[in-house]
Amino acid sequence: MHTRQLGPFQVSAIGLGCMNLSHAYGTPPSPEQGRQVLQAALDAGVTLFDTAALYGFGANESLVGPFLKPHRDRIVLASKGGMAGVTGAGGVVRRVIDGRPATIQRNCEDSLRRLGTDVIDLYYLHRWDKQVPIEDSVGAMARLVEQGKVRTLGLSEVSAATLRRAHAVHPIAALQTEYSLWTRNPEIAVLDACRALGVAFVAFSPVARGFLCGPLDAAALDAKDIRRSMPRFAPEHHARNQQLLAGYQALAREAGCTPAQLALAWLLHRGQDIIPIPGTTSVAHLREDLAAEAVRLSPELLARLEAHVNQRTVSGNRYGAQARVEVDTEEFPGE
Repeated sequence: MHTRQLGPFQVSAIGLGCMNLSHAYGTPPSPEQGRQVLQAALDAGVTLFDTAALYGFGANESLVGPFLKPHRDRIVLASKGGMAGVTGAGGVVRRVIDGRPATIQRNCEDSLRRLGTDVIDLYYLHRWDKQVPIEDSVGAMARLVEQGKVRTLGLSEVSAATLRRAHAVHPIAALQTEYSLWTRNPEIAVLDACRALGVAFVAFSPVARGFLCGPLDAAALDAKDIRRSMPRFAPEHHARNQQLLAGYQALAREAGCTPAQLALAWLLHRGQDIIPIPGTTSVAHLREDLAAEAVRLSPELLARLEAHVNQRTVSGNRYGAQARVEVDTEEFPGE
């Protein structure tokens, strides 16, 4: 697999988002199935693995870290803090965004222990806690670098202005935000800011949370699937979005690839600084995703593809009301 630059690292052009193995999309697969996906990624040449303290409230780090430990010298391990599970009354674990310096220090140390490693290659602030100046949170992360616990820093779901403020405190190696044909918000400002500052752009949910993989029955989603809280999968919006699929699938056939590969190939064509990190629980789907690197798209087909699926043709916001408050990402007028 070809490589792309992420801070001081050369990483595979397509990385692996590990969240699906423990979190968010209903009942997670067995640990053994998760390890099979991780092994298949290693075998295929993937060198960027992305996890977080939040995923499975630590379970994902506990799965990913020990499995990848024998391969640490040939991979880049990324994790995130500032949003984690906190046990409250009655033993109930809830998700909490907390960017205070002491919390970030504790989150990192907890992650290191679960991952079974002495250092995290790329450590993201998972969400900016808007009650805490970004300078304070990033300052705490910079101290983790000084302590040798973290090699490079990243941010997730922040605006161009916040990125610039953070970068003034300590160099930011990567910014991670949802980016796909149907979520074009990075094109408003933050992608340009990344390029001006030399920050790699890591695109999560690059196949539109499965929508661009083919027909998806939103009504059949697991009760705990996070897509149930996302407006685009609500009945009225999902029905309209489904009308995009026939034309999209025709473009995939024209390109000689699968729908998922078309979504990933589009991102790869957007710039050498963009690194998609699709997630999956299936070895077959993983191999399909990684084959997108070989897909070549003509300028004319790219233009038709972008005209067919974009912020104007997709119905519904990407996040519900609460999640939209929690991110700092720019929005298009009317969102």
